[in-house]
Amino acid sequence: MKITLSWLADHLQGGTSLGRIVDTMTMIGMEVEHVIEPGKRLAAFSVAKVVWARPHPNADRLSVCTAETRDGVKEIVCGAPNARAGLTTIYAPVGAVIPATGMTLEARPVRGVVSSGMLCSARELEAGEEAGGIIELADDLAVGAPAAEALGLEAVIDFEATPNRPDWLGVAGVARDLAAAGLGRLISAPPATVAGGFTQPIDIRLPAPEACPAFAGRLIRGVKNSPSPAWLQQRLISIGLRPINALADITNFITHDRARPLHVYDAKTLAGGWIEARLGRPGERLRALDGRTYDIGPEMCVIADASGAIGLGGVMGGASTGCSEATTEVFIESAWFDPIRTAQTGRATGIVSDAQYRFARGVDPASLPAGIEQATAMILEICGGEPSEATLAGRPPPGPAAIDFDPAYVRRLGGLEVAPERSRAILEALGFEIGGHWRVRPPSWRGDVEGKADLVEEVTRIAGYDAIPAEPLPAMARPAAGMLTPRQARIRTARRAMAALGYQEAVTWSFIGRDQARAFGGGAAALVIENPIASDLDCMRPSALPGLALAAERNARRGFADAALFEIGPVFAGNEPGDQRAVVAAVRTPARRRRWDGLATEAVFELKSDLLALLEEVGAPAAQLRVDQSALSPWWRPGRGAALRLGKTVLAEFGELHPAALKALGREDPLIAFELALEAIPEPRRKATKGRPPARLSPFMPLTRDFAFVVDASVPAGDLARAVQGADRELIGEVGVFDVYIGEGLGVGEKSVALEVRLEPRRATLSDKEIEAVSERVVAAAAKAVGARLRGA
Repeated sequence: MKITLSWLADHLQGGTSLGRIVDTMTMIGMEVEHVIEPGKRLAAFSVAKVVWARPHPNADRLSVCTAETRDGVKEIVCGAPNARAGLTTIYAPVGAVIPATGMTLEARPVRGVVSSGMLCSARELEAGEEAGGIIELADDLAVGAPAAEALGLEAVIDFEATPNRPDWLGVAGVARDLAAAGLGRLISAPPATVAGGFTQPIDIRLPAPEACPAFAGRLIRGVKNSPSPAWLQQRLISIGLRPINALADITNFITHDRARPLHVYDAKTLAGGWIEARLGRPGERLRALDGRTYDIGPEMCVIADASGAIGLGGVMGGASTGCSEATTEVFIESAWFDPIRTAQTGRATGIVSDAQYRFARGVDPASLPAGIEQATAMILEICGGEPSEATLAGRPPPGPAAIDFDPAYVRRLGGLEVAPERSRAILEALGFEIGGHWRVRPPSWRGDVEGKADLVEEVTRIAGYDAIPAEPLPAMARPAAGMLTPRQARIRTARRAMAALGYQEAVTWSFIGRDQARAFGGGAAALVIENPIASDLDCMRPSALPGLALAAERNARRGFADAALFEIGPVFAGNEPGDQRAVVAAVRTPARRRRWDGLATEAVFELKSDLLALLEEVGAPAAQLRVDQSALSPWWRPGRGAALRLGKTVLAEFGELHPAALKALGREDPLIAFELALEAIPEPRRKATKGRPPARLSPFMPLTRDFAFVVDASVPAGDLARAVQGADRELIGEVGVFDVYIGEGLGVGEKSVALEVRLEPRRATLSDKEIEAVSERVVAAAAKAVGARLRGA
């Protein structure tokens, strides 16, 4: 929503500074996004007068102008056809940045003549659409006057109206809240009633009151549709709207002025002598005013006449009844459309018009007559004509219910001490009616006010949230230790860790089809459900992976093929008490990511990284884990999966699911996953204190040494790294694998693994002799653990 100060002044008397208005809007809840200040943007541009102009000696379509500017007399090359002596226009000096192009002006020759600046068009200054010539201004403007002032440009405030405040989508609504906050006096008044000269001849029908419960209309004969007057065009241009013609501009003006969308039909194009608001019919289509054709659904509100659909209620009118310069007779629509239905129509069609945006948030149901009267008055003033009587069909929804309110509740709930008289003044300034015993009736445009808490919010936001005293929260007793079991705490930690890794949590059934259960090692008769809720959900699940895989498949069918899902829940190996265990399972699509260096990334290793990060978070001894591919469950693809073992205990399995398992789930595309058994992670030793141990930071410079070991090809590189890590736990900080080689120079069934070992001295800088001693211990540890030997030794 955009407003200007001059437009705001139509409703708010007692002007104030732009900065104060913006600050007040922010304090009372309007989210000001930015302020467009032409005076600053066009500070380098000013008024100039062309003293004389002559043809360019080397170009037929260029002129050389001598212009009087605030920088003195300048010679400027100009290609505009209207450049002439005596013209008052806008001058851009050398060094200025042209808003429309971002180009910085330079003094350079144009076909042999140096141009010392530029004479600007409206489009170049983003002050209009005219680009065929330079701007022509009034002759009485002084040379050097600021361009923004000469063009009548003013600051524009762009703010976001919260969804519960559709009244802020009109300048009058903004002015009302600013006046209540002490910025001037509200001068908005309901438009005067215009007497009709004849009976309104078009019958208004409402066969679908759930979509359109009220519809007001009026016919005006003898209108002349021409371009809008300059003041109206400028109002619309200032907020980024393009003037169309007088009738369209009037409805656009009222939409932004009073948050009251209207529509004007060329009455002579209406068929059958009637108009109705109904629901859509099968096969209906509408060619709208935007030139596009839309399919109409059965839940959409349609405006129709005897010829069929002529508009989408609250969204957009049809091209067949649009007004043109030939229009002489108009029918004004002022209706109320159901917000939910209007929002759904907008989503289904992709239309986000100014009317749809407002009706979807809830237009003031009492504004139907006012909208008709304001539009009638403006049409008569600008286009002339003779109006009929206004007709209202149906009944708009009732306004908000009255609320019994105690002004002392402001202090109890809001923490702000406000005198009852001040609370009354604030609420009345906002349009609330207060009867005896503080029975408060919200105005018709405040459908969001439903209870006492809403009234407290109104008082405190106008009185000022910054006036609420800062008070510390009352002290709370510390909870007794042990409120969560280690397992519960581990589940909470795992849930947060997976969300931080970019996975979305899913909650799937604890039972699946028996055939699917067999594919994942289950399906025993003891786990078959006697009374399943569905025939394909008849067995307790042996793994959480089938449910997640099915959820990923459903996402893929709806266009979200790259979903990353996780679940924390129980799985069942039998029907005995100890057969249930908790797992963390996750699935992802193995899509290869694009990289700047062109190298391919392996999704399985990314998944493994996520699993290791999760294990670190839940307190598992990740450094002691061993990757094992020898005894993997059959639902993992051979060579594309592995288990993480702690000694003989399997903590987790990860990799690519076997095609046979995926086929049992009805999925063809590959899927990578992991499943972690929480009970398998050993409980950490209880510490005597909850304080962290002191940091072991060495004051001495660390150093690195590289080792290349030859090992059997079946030896995991991680086992070798762990063996080297244990060679000297006091000095060795980190061990990393940076190269693996298989090929010429090695024996059959051998590979070379290169390690970088980081030494971190604690007591003193290491001597060469001490470094050699550590190196010998590294070689010995590698040989003892996995039979490794130094390459080249």
